[in-house]
Amino acid sequence: MTLKELESISNQFCNLDKLVAFKPLASGHINDTFLIETQKKLFFVLQRINHGVFKDVPNLIKNKVLVSKHLKEKLSHLSQAELKRRVLSFVETINGENYYVDSYGNYWNMMEYINDSITYQTVKSKEIAFEGGKLIGNFLNLTSDFNASKLVEVIPNFHDMSFRFSQFEASLKNASKERLDKANNYIDIVWELKEEMHILQHLKETGKIKVRVTHNDTKISNVLFDKNKKGLCVIDTDTVMPGIVHYDFGDAIRTICNTANEDEKDLNKVSFNLEYYKAYVKGFLEELNSALTPLEIKYLPLGAKTMIFIMALRFLTDYLNNDTYYKTSYPEHNLDRSKNQFKLIESLNEQFNEMEILNNISVK
Repeated sequence: MTLKELESISNQFCNLDKLVAFKPLASGHINDTFLIETQKKLFFVLQRINHGVFKDVPNLIKNKVLVSKHLKEKLSHLSQAELKRRVLSFVETINGENYYVDSYGNYWNMMEYINDSITYQTVKSKEIAFEGGKLIGNFLNLTSDFNASKLVEVIPNFHDMSFRFSQFEASLKNASKERLDKANNYIDIVWELKEEMHILQHLKETGKIKVRVTHNDTKISNVLFDKNKKGLCVIDTDTVMPGIVHYDFGDAIRTICNTANEDEKDLNKVSFNLEYYKAYVKGFLEELNSALTPLEIKYLPLGAKTMIFIMALRFLTDYLNNDTYYKTSYPEHNLDRSKNQFKLIESLNEQFNEMEILNNISVK
């Protein structure tokens, strides 16, 4: 994108100032995001939503705006300056809309930039794990009274275990003998875990666990920190939609507690960091404990295991499908990713009793 092109788009929003500079922001793998600077030294985040991935962009943006408005109402005791640092603020177009569609059919939205904020790509201390848990817990607590049925499911079946298993079974029928042979041990593990991995879905479907507003992409890089390493704001709310708390908890734990990158081939480097888990749970439940039922708290450790399994299953399925979904750098990249996640489950299992004891203490 050129400055002139972005200026033309920026002019469609009510920032009332001339764009003078921009730089890309590495905020994800799906959308194109730019930090723009205006003549008056005001900063905004201008984002092009990938309508190839997200099929209903207007409702995606509506979801984000609705949740931000709710959060601002719950935090209305804060000053306007502090509120804008704690909650995403969306800028309307000159036509009063929350997004602009350019001549190529691309959808754009604009947010006010949160100055003096920091993001972390990985967790290197218990302090960051604790603060990350505290902020995600706070986000879920503040939205616990929001009617989740008002939100559109922007990615249908995103964490639906039955759907993921149906994709897996289809891949088994179409996979080459070579790939089936290489994945054979992990295919066996999938079947061994099938019943346990459906527990949370069954609890959700029978109404024993509440469907609520969930973020659905709770990696640590989607949390802003201030200069003192304190949690500031939850960002990247494109996937906010109805779900259960265990998905958000589990996805955060999956990314925070792996001692290696998710495509690390040396499985001796892959283990589950229990100390980071304890720190995250402490922060998470400090904010959210009163909004959860004892049953929800009981199954948080299983939420972590389930979300790791879902990613292991998705990587394995894509490998069997000849790598049609995830970008790969070499032929067995997805298989290595899957092996990595299964090793993480193995390490988690060795510490699962301690995780459950921690949660039982929290219930009491």
